[in-house]
Amino acid sequence: MGILDQIRALLGQSEAKETTLPNVSESVVERRKRARVNAREGTRVLIVDDSKTIVTALRKFLRSAGYETLEALDAESGLEQLREHKPDLIFLDIVLPGMNGFAALRAIRRDPATRDIPVIMMSGNEQAMEQFFGTRIGADDFMKKPFSRYEIFFRIERLLDDNQVPRRAIAAGEQRAAEVAGTH
Repeated sequence: MGILDQIRALLGQSEAKETTLPNVSESVVERRKRARVNAREGTRVLIVDDSKTIVTALRKFLRSAGYETLEALDAESGLEQLREHKPDLIFLDIVLPGMNGFAALRAIRRDPATRDIPVIMMSGNEQAMEQFFGTRIGADDFMKKPFSRYEIFFRIERLLDDNQVPRRAIAAGEQRAAEVAGTH
């Protein structure tokens, strides 16, 4: 029983309908009703964001679920951490001092040692162009800031394989190209 259900029970109110929850998408409501699927214990996540608040929040949420975290406040430090520790997943902000997140993503995708690591881009800007561009150059998902705990784990869960290991999402174009290559 969730906290809201406990409060409703104490107040003697019946369960609220899903449609009465303001600004909550159906997927979030549905996700809250079922058990969360986490990545395997010890999954290593690199967080690259210039906001110490965002880094701290992500660290807290991820570590509470058994993830290991690595943190960097700029892209250059993030790329160093990436080469040194080879994380299983990366949360990468777009707007960073020095090298921006798009340039860092390009560097990640060009390096054979890191190209297969899933990357979730983050931005406080609500421009759809950032999401589109990030996806075109190899982001596996996009998360707008501010975000909730549920949003973080929803994004991770979408990238998990059958063994609870984060894997790259195959873009529709890449999948079609692979299918065509396999048929010839």
